[in-house]
Amino acid sequence: MTSKGTLAKVERACADLLRDAEPVTFPAVAARSGISRTTLYRDENLRTVVEEHRQQGRAPRTLSGVVAEVRHLRDAVEAIAERVSRHEEQLRRLRRSTGIK
Repeated sequence: MTSKGTLAKVERACADLLRDAEPVTFPAVAARSGISRTTLYRDENLRTVVEEHRQQGRAPRTLSGVVAEVRHLRDAVEAIAERVSRHEEQLRRLRRSTGIK
């Protein structure tokens, strides 16, 4: 789970980049936030924040931009659904092992 402090640092770094009219990239966010690029890529919450700010920094919506955004959102929803399924399975196993219904 992402800590509130880490999430706030990433949000602030992204907002600062947009304010300064600089591109929101993973290396730029890593440099401004002091959080490694690896962590930004691997943590789903942080990656989503960076991707959302990247979308804000792009030129006005085009059809290809909307398609890319939909693709990104679909991937994010699928990742969330997979995580929920894993958690549900873990709960089922725990309930079986403890006898809780």
